[in-house]
Amino acid sequence: MLEGKARVEDTDMPARMQAAATTAASRALDLFDVADFRGIAGHIKTEFDKRYGVGWQCVVGASFGCFFTHTSGTFIYFSLERLSFLLFKAAAAVAVAAS
Repeated sequence: MLEGKARVEDTDMPARMQAAATTAASRALDLFDVADFRGIAGHIKTEFDKRYGVGWQCVVGASFGCFFTHTSGTFIYFSLERLSFLLFKAAAAVAVAAS
């Protein structure tokens, strides 16, 4: 397991949740081939859905860009090994009423 080796680039998560995210990523790397980005991301998402409620999104890769809206206190972007991890809980959509 690679716990403690993650480098957090940006986050607004509480420290305990950050530790859970990096631990989940480390476990996923133990379970899946490092090239199986989808398997790794799915494992982390599923673990966070079970632990913190549904609606989590996870992106894993060596290089990617993104733009999204997240629920406050649920965002983390970190690297572990040669991979980058983006984990967040999607913000609820706000309907705009037509007048």
